[in-house]
Amino acid sequence: MSIWDWSYVWEALPYLYRGAIVTVQATLLSFMIALVLGLVFALIRQSPNRYVSTVMTEIVEVIRSTPLLLQVFFVYFVGPQYGIIIPAWTAGIGMLGIHYAAYCSEVYRAGILAVEEGQWEACTALNLSRSRTWRAIILPQAIPPIVPALGNYFIGMFKETPILAAIAILEMLQQAKNFGANNYRYTEPIIMTGIFFLVFSLTASAIVQSVSSWLQRRYYME
Repeated sequence: MSIWDWSYVWEALPYLYRGAIVTVQATLLSFMIALVLGLVFALIRQSPNRYVSTVMTEIVEVIRSTPLLLQVFFVYFVGPQYGIIIPAWTAGIGMLGIHYAAYCSEVYRAGILAVEEGQWEACTALNLSRSRTWRAIILPQAIPPIVPALGNYFIGMFKETPILAAIAILEMLQQAKNFGANNYRYTEPIIMTGIFFLVFSLTASAIVQSVSSWLQRRYYME
């Protein structure tokens, strides 16, 4: 038996294509959830109400301190025992997004805390509303410097998508395993899957660096 057989490569492509679509969709949807929810978490943690900020801090710590796979299992398998039935796709995407939202919230918070105290004082002196202060002054300064860190989490989330196979979501690696099981040939599909993950990660990293550079130039020019 040869080490590499191109006939298996062509035969595996439809499997890998279907899996790649699921993988990319899961990554993009989960990352959008993480970006929005992470910002919400960060803003709540900045609440002047000590009890609200403390509760949010504990929630974030619990999410960050427990494995993603455990969280997915809890929602998908434990939930139905209490009448909470969530489809696999919704459970997987939701928990992937919530898990990374906890990490993104820390990145957002670091960016917010890095804004100079004088900016807050100037907003107070100008009698700006709290919502306008956040929207027009604080967040535009806090977000550009944290783009690289958010990009790293995006790439990390992409590489975590194989976890979704645990609840029968056929992402790319699971499709490669299925092809190998059906054809008793794992070399080609697994290597091709690894190449896809590598190319996607490198491409995403280059895009993140470009966006970060553009935002930094715009920020400092202004």
